[in-house]
Amino acid sequence: MTAPIAEALLRYAGLGVLPMHTPGHKGGRGAHPLLRRFFTEEGLCADVSLSAELDDLHAPTGCIRAAEKLAAEVYGADAAYFMVNGTTGAIHTMLMASLVPGDVVLVPRNVHRSIVGAMILTGVRPVYLQPEIDTRLGIAMGVSLQAVEEAVRTHPEARAVLLVYPTYYGVAAELAAIADFLHANDMLLLTDAAHGAHLAFSEELPPSAMEAGADLSAESTHKLLGSLTQTSMLLARGGRVPTERIRAASGIMQSTSPNEILLASLDLAREQMTEEGRECLASAIRLANDLRRRINEIPGLWSFGAEYTGAPGCTVLDPLKITVQVTGLGLSGFAAEAELRRRNVACELADARNVLLLLSYADGAREVERIFAALRDMAASCAPLCTSRGAASFLALPPIPETVLSPRDAYFARGERVSVEHAEGRIAAETIVFYPPGIPVLAPGDRIDAETLRYLGAMKTIGARVVGAADASLGTLMVIAKG
Repeated sequence: MTAPIAEALLRYAGLGVLPMHTPGHKGGRGAHPLLRRFFTEEGLCADVSLSAELDDLHAPTGCIRAAEKLAAEVYGADAAYFMVNGTTGAIHTMLMASLVPGDVVLVPRNVHRSIVGAMILTGVRPVYLQPEIDTRLGIAMGVSLQAVEEAVRTHPEARAVLLVYPTYYGVAAELAAIADFLHANDMLLLTDAAHGAHLAFSEELPPSAMEAGADLSAESTHKLLGSLTQTSMLLARGGRVPTERIRAASGIMQSTSPNEILLASLDLAREQMTEEGRECLASAIRLANDLRRRINEIPGLWSFGAEYTGAPGCTVLDPLKITVQVTGLGLSGFAAEAELRRRNVACELADARNVLLLLSYADGAREVERIFAALRDMAASCAPLCTSRGAASFLALPPIPETVLSPRDAYFARGERVSVEHAEGRIAAETIVFYPPGIPVLAPGDRIDAETLRYLGAMKTIGARVVGAADASLGTLMVIAKG
């Protein structure tokens, strides 16, 4: 079988089984008319989660086990675990399987909020690493080998390092050298490779996390490959984290009624890339490089490429991530995102200075031309506004706050709401994120300082969307109660 789950699911849908079990729509008979517009009749018949013919995600012996084995082989892993609770679920599973409460993990500050959630759930204690900051772009890059070495020397009690690889912006650090160093010190290398599920299928891209030596890697198969949203894989290299702990953690963190269509989409995404991934990615990479060159010919816009790499924390770039700096037009990234959306182009994210556009194996010349036309038109219409919108976009990222409590201890401590004017010096009891990209500015347990407060206010002023705060206006903050 080339796609074991998908083939088994289609066979089941064609059996004409009378379903006297969940889900309640009973193979589509009771589906709302609007719901039917999202699925074929066959697809609704295939919406089941518990059937002997379709295996058990939490104790696979049949088609799911076969599909996971094929995925492990193509990714160069010793095992693959399918995830239907998103890469958030994969990250939670990764920490639950590899660490125990009280363990110290070295983790960069530019992690996704799901990692903060995993630390709350598992009770591990973070030591935050400072990623390299690019002052021209105004974004965090990767964590350098030197920074990891210094952190390990300072914190020899640390059990693992969890790195973002590549970053949301496609920047990859020297992961193989970091893996060698950590393993020589009997430490685990865990990776949030949410934006790296496609790397294994092209030699023109940075090496995959598994190729570089990661022990566990959470990879969002839906982000740049063809599986459905909410699907992901956790890849494992054997020897350091017991497989039974990974499967047990997966059973805790995932639904006991996994959607088989989601699982089939993981199976098919792997099969599709095995068959045609290298050719499709090669075409997308050529288009991305050409688009980047053309963007840099538009006055006021700049998109960095391979020539900008080679520094610590930024050794190589995934060219399919196209970061476009718009400050030359006097725009913030948030304003540029809105301008492009008015031209019917939806960005992956915006930050203070940039918008991020993703190309995948599914994009061709037509899509690239639409992107270029929208950027060119935006530049032509916004150029006269240079002096009126530019100041707010040059925000410096704040330094890492002091960690006073573990995220878990802070989360379960009694909290109270205080005005932002009286928050300095208090300990944060909530996670405050500007989303996307979902990187915490404040995490539970941080001591709130003046620079962080200034950054929160400035980001709110220029239109960044606040997530996680009890008060989205940021007029008040949740802090640990005194006494």
